[in-house]
Amino acid sequence: MNEIAADRKKTGRTANIAAGKGRRRRLFYGNLELYLLLVPGILFLLLFKYTPLYGVVIAFQDFNIFDGISGSSWVGFEQFRKLVDSDEFLQVFRNTLLISLYKIVLLFPIPIVLALFLNEVSKMWFKRTIQTIVYLPHFLSWVIIAGLFVNILSPSAGLVNEIITALGGKPISFLIDNHWFRSVVVFTAGWKEVGWNAIIFIAAIAGIEQDQYEAAAIDGAGRIKQMIYVTLPGIAPTIVLMFVLRIGSLLDAGTEQILTMYNPVVYETGDVIGTYVYRIGLGKMDYSFSTAVGLFNSVVGFLLVIGGNFLSKKLVKRSIW
Repeated sequence: MNEIAADRKKTGRTANIAAGKGRRRRLFYGNLELYLLLVPGILFLLLFKYTPLYGVVIAFQDFNIFDGISGSSWVGFEQFRKLVDSDEFLQVFRNTLLISLYKIVLLFPIPIVLALFLNEVSKMWFKRTIQTIVYLPHFLSWVIIAGLFVNILSPSAGLVNEIITALGGKPISFLIDNHWFRSVVVFTAGWKEVGWNAIIFIAAIAGIEQDQYEAAAIDGAGRIKQMIYVTLPGIAPTIVLMFVLRIGSLLDAGTEQILTMYNPVVYETGDVIGTYVYRIGLGKMDYSFSTAVGLFNSVVGFLLVIGGNFLSKKLVKRSIW
C-alpha cells in the first residue's frame, strides 16, 4: 500500500511539473511579441553596461596602454593602497561628500514643496506658465549654464557684483574663491534641476484618489491640512524611492557641472571624485589608479543603496524592495 501511495504521489508530482511547463510554454508563446521587445534593451545592457566591466581588471594591474590588458603586469591591491594613502584623494573624497550632502539637504526637499504648491494652483494657465519656466533650465547643457553664470557672477561686469557694489559691498570672485565655489555649485544645480525633479512628485500627486480629498474636506480639513495629511502620505513611497536613489549617488557630486565651472584655484574645495578620475586618468594617463578610484566609487554607491533601503525599511516602513 505504501509503495502504491508513493507511486501515486510521484506520478502526481510529475504531472504537476509537466502542467507547469506547459503553462509557462503557453505564456511564453502567447506573449512572444513582448519578449521580442525586450531584446534591444537586453542587448544594450550587455554591450554597454556588462561588457565594459571586463575593464575593471585594470584596477588590479600596472596597466600599459601599449601592452593592453593581457600584457600588463598584475599588482593586486596596490592601486587601492595608493588610493587610501593619497592625501589628495582624501581631500577629493571630502569635497565629494560635502557637495553631495549640501545638494541633498538643501535641494532634495525643494521639488517636493514645489510639487505640493503647484498642485494647489487652480488657474491652469498660471500653473502651466510656472511649470514651463522652472522646467526650461533642465534642457540647457552645463556648458551653456557655466557660460551664463560666468557672466552673471563676473567680478568686473556681472549683474550680481554690480548689485553688491551698489549696496556698498566689494566685488566677489565667486568662481575662483574657495569660500564661495561650493555655494555656486549647489545653487546652479538647484536652478537647473529643481523644476524637472518636481515632475516625478507632480505625477505621484496626480495618482492620489480624489475621494481622499473629498473625505478630508467633509471632516473639516482645509487646504493646508489636506496637503499634510493626504498629499504627503500619498507620495511618501515616491519620496522614499527618490531619496534612496539619491543616497546611492552620494559620491556623484556632479562631474559634468563642476568640470565646466572649476579651475585649479578651487581644486581645494571643488575637486570631486569624477573630476579627479578625469584629471588623473586622461590628464596623467594613470589608467590603473583612475579605474581603482572609479571602482571604489561604484562599490560605495552600491553599499549606500543597500544601506539606505535597509534604514528606510526599518525607520519609516517603506523601501524599494
